[in-house]
Amino acid sequence: MSAYVNPALKAFADSIGEERDFVETRIRRLDGGRFELRHAAEAALPANSLEPVDLPGLRRVARITASGAFRPNKAAPGLRGGWMHTVRTLPELGLAIDALYPGAVPDWFAGQLPTPPITHFKDFTARQTGLYRITQILPTPLAARTVQACCGEQFCLRRRLWTTEGLAPDDATAKSALPCLEPCALLLDLARRAMKLEQEEKHALAVSHGDLPVLVAALERALEDPSPAVREGNTMDPANPRRIQLMLEVLRPLLPKPDASGPTSPE
Repeated sequence: MSAYVNPALKAFADSIGEERDFVETRIRRLDGGRFELRHAAEAALPANSLEPVDLPGLRRVARITASGAFRPNKAAPGLRGGWMHTVRTLPELGLAIDALYPGAVPDWFAGQLPTPPITHFKDFTARQTGLYRITQILPTPLAARTVQACCGEQFCLRRRLWTTEGLAPDDATAKSALPCLEPCALLLDLARRAMKLEQEEKHALAVSHGDLPVLVAALERALEDPSPAVREGNTMDPANPRRIQLMLEVLRPLLPKPDASGPTSPE
């Protein structure tokens, strides 16, 4: 009697061919039914230049960045390199993919269906209770800005299939083959924070047209070089990258339009 093979895993293995990139990982088919996994950016490096890691080691690779920060979203860009993992069987391949990207194989398989099982933003927030019930009353423009701030390619490589009003799903070529079928806990927390901020008293801040690009540039610079002390999942921290991105989603539409006639000489 032959051993049971998960159809999702078999379909995923068949999609590999000789090799394929999946999120930030290069998967290469070897002889004897084996597979090799390594960081996609290190695909051309000789095997002896990489550290062989076992399954627990692979989980550590996914859990911690190169700087030692915790990675709450395993599909975030920034998977560290320098490792190689070899599997001998399809079940071992499934365990390895799950160590790097939890739930990725069944999500990938579901994403291949004619009608993937998607939960859209409004449906997702409608079932929230307790602290997160407040997300049900997010105004439509704020919901769209929050999704843009949390789910951009700089923060997540899952391809978002679900939508919120005013925001289309991710383009098929924009991220990776790993689909996002419903909003995640990180987005839910940012949505709660965004609604709390929306309810706070507002300050009248006078910023000139000339100074607004300076403010935007400063925030963009903060995103390029985030403090390693800031935890990705702590949206209470004003220096949280998603909080900064949320502020940029507000400010960028206010930037003065470039003058089509070109710069003029000062008076």
